Amino acid sequence: MAVFTSSLPLLRSSAITLRRAFNPLKQQNSIRQIQSIFHFPIQQCTPHRGMCRVSATHDEEASARVAATEANTGAPTIFDKIISKEIPSSIVYEDEKVLAFRDINPQAPIHVLVIPKLRDGLTELGKAEPRHEDILGHLLHASKIVAEKEGIVEGFRVVINSGATACQSVYHLHLHVLGGRQLKWPPG
Repeated sequence: MAVFTSSLPLLRSSAITLRRAFNPLKQQNSIRQIQSIFHFPIQQCTPHRGMCRVSATHDEEASARVAATEANTGAPTIFDKIISKEIPSSIVYEDEKVLAFRDINPQAPIHVLVIPKLRDGLTELGKAEPRHEDILGHLLHASKIVAEKEGIVEGFRVVINSGATACQSVYHLHLHVLGGRQLKWPPG
């Protein structure tokens, strides 16, 4: 059982699912790289499913509060490292402004994060300014493209957590595109 510190707010549940985000030739090295970054053991993924589980003790709300205290430091986030390809991810869509990749802790059969490649002070939706209107619209349109690519355009949800009380865990604006099952209302 691993205990996570505040430096890992993205890993936010007691049963963390890591999707295989790399081809089989690079899988072993990528697993070692993720283990060295996050300091927890990862079970080898089975080739036919591409998923494995890691159990951890973690308080989602406490991590969100800690992440909020570090939000405006300007330090690179885990998403900045994914954008620069320092951390591997399973990219679903990419253009000059946004990157979309599979969430490592999926809450639905399809769970993709859509992020702007340039933060530009947009750490959360609550910090949006008129100058961000273009990228906000682009993020929504990219979410629709992701839904099309994933075959869920007939029914999907886009979620934005903004701030600690919404359990935002990474302060780089991001949209969750969820689908592939019947979604319930109210969501939370």
